[in-house]
Parts: sequence; C-alpha cells; structure tokens
Amino acid sequence: MKIIKTLFTTAICGATLLTGAAQAETAAPQRELRVYNWADYMLPSVPKDFAANSGIKLTWDIFDTNEGLEAKLLTGNSGYDLVVPTNTFLENEIKAGVFQKLDKTQLPNWKNLDPGLLELMTANDPGNQYAVPYMYGTVLIGFNPDKVKEVLGADAPVDSWDLIFKEENISKLKQCGVAMLDSPGEILPIALHYLGLDPNSTKPDDYKKATELMLKIRPYVAYFHSAKYMTDIANGNICVAIGYSGSFYQFANRAKEAGNGVVVDWRLPKEGAPLWFDSFAIPKSAQNVAEAHEFLNNLLDPNVVAPISDFLGYPNPNKAAMPLVGTEIRDNPGLTPTSEAQKTLYVLQPLPQKVERIRTRAWTTIKSGT
Repeated sequence: MKIIKTLFTTAICGATLLTGAAQAETAAPQRELRVYNWADYMLPSVPKDFAANSGIKLTWDIFDTNEGLEAKLLTGNSGYDLVVPTNTFLENEIKAGVFQKLDKTQLPNWKNLDPGLLELMTANDPGNQYAVPYMYGTVLIGFNPDKVKEVLGADAPVDSWDLIFKEENISKLKQCGVAMLDSPGEILPIALHYLGLDPNSTKPDDYKKATELMLKIRPYVAYFHSAKYMTDIANGNICVAIGYSGSFYQFANRAKEAGNGVVVDWRLPKEGAPLWFDSFAIPKSAQNVAEAHEFLNNLLDPNVVAPISDFLGYPNPNKAAMPLVGTEIRDNPGLTPTSEAQKTLYVLQPLPQKVERIRTRAWTTIKSGT
C-alpha cells in the first residue's frame, strides 16, 4: 500500500521549515509543531505555506514503515505532535491508548468530510474520535486491455474477481502473466469475500476454504510481489495484477511517458474490494496540541487538500475538495469509488494473534503451491 508513496520526490523530507515570522523579535514564545509522515507523502508547498502563514516553527520528519512508527508510539513519548498511521495499525494503536481524542471544536472544517467514507472508517476508529482521514485507496484489478482481450476476448470480466478466481479465466491469462501482492492480509480477505465469507473472519474453517480456492488458481500465478508488478505491467511483461489503485494510475502514466505502446487500465470489481486509508492522529504525548489542530483544520480546507490529491494520485475523503481535484482522478471510478460502489467496499481489521498465525500459515501453503 505504501510502495507507491516512494515514487514522488519532495523538498520537505527531514527538513525543518522556518519562517521569517518565526525569526521575528517577539516576547511571545515560539510556537512549534513536529510532524512524522510517510516519505514523499505531501505536496511540498502545503507545510511551507502553513509555516509561513501561521508563524509556527514546523519540523517535518519521515518514516517508511508502519512498524517503525508504531515502535516510536509505543514508547509513550514519540516526540511528535502529529503522525500518519494506516488504518489497521491505527486501530491497534487506539486500543493501546497512544493517541488523544480530537477536539472537533478546533476543527470547523471537519464538516467537509464525506459522511459515507467516515462511516466506513469507523471500523478502525469508532466514532471517528481519534483520526483525521488524509488519503485513501483500494486493492483492485489492473490489466493490459489489449493482451486480456487477445486471450479472453472482448467480453473478458475485467470488472469482476471472476477474472482471477475462475480457473477457466486465469488458466488462459497465464500465457500473458498474472501477479498478486505478496500480502496475506490483503489477498486472503479478497478471497474470503469472493466466497461470501467475512473478509475479517476469525474462523479457521474459512481460511481452509480460502486456501482451497487459492490453490486451484496458484499454478497460473506468475509470482507474488508487492512492487515488481508495477514496472512489469507498465512494460507489458504481465497482463493482469492484483494491486493498489494508486500504483496502476501512476504506472499507466509511466507507460504513456515511455511511449512503449503499453496501455494500463484498472477496475474496481463489482463484488467489492478492500478500502485502506491513512490518517493524521495526535499522540497522547504531544506537546503542541493546539498547533496540531490548527494544521489539521488547514488540511481539511478543500483548497489545500485538493492539490495534494493531484500531486499524489490518490483521492481524499474531503467531499468539498473532490470537485477541485483533476478529472483523471475525480472521475475515474477505479480511483474514486462512486457512492454506489462505496457500499461494496470493506475495511480490513487486525486479527487476533492466533488467527493471524493461521492466516500466515495458509499464505505459506498457497505460495508454495502444496
């Protein structure tokens, strides 16, 4: 999910942003804000403008894994006022008591958020009490339309998981290449949901059924990898992949820029797909809580967050902002699900450790094909 974030280059990584206002002689103490965000996951002008307009000394540091962020948070003193966890990690961290509740009286722009998406996000943040959602995406099907048509004909079910999970389809697609994320936490929920089971199931028998389905199609999967599929589909080396919505958008553009004749398309399957989201949250140990809320309210301004979506290639859950986002993102239902499609999406949740071990063993069996 986070692979695509490293594709962007910014000028803010690890930098401390100072403003002329911050250096002005004043009797008042300098206001500060310390932010810990994913690498290359912000439009550089946004924190710069915020620092310049607010007079707040803004320190912007970066991390590259949820695990690394969580390790800092669990010490009880991360040293930051705002952090950006992914939804499943957010849920565990809320349960661990590492965040403080938002003061929505300091967030008048909260009203701009999409109620439908906020409702989905309550699966990880009950009552939307702790996190301000930032960007979101789905796991779906990316494909090369020319190659798929050549193998399966013009009526290929590219808008359905049948393309992958029906043996009569994937067995033919093998000749042009099929890849999947190397992620039991994302692929197995899709298989469970396809079978009509709970994607967050805690029942061992459900994982047996999902394993059986995956083993039927395993001979036709070229590989499992969470990054390789991006360049391979853009270069025409594979024709179908299960991957992240934003990655297909970015590598479709890469293929166009390369002028290699390869077209990359993607579809949100009609049966539904997993929704992931990243949010800003305030650690319990934060020293600059008012400044954190000030930054968050600024981020909830439609005119601020819309250009971030254009820059990153992800939709945002700000209903007032999305009309301002470029049409290639806003009007693409594979990137920005329609209100009707939102009803088919589901949010993944962390599993009990015992069930996680079952899922991990199932994934090992699937990858080995035995």
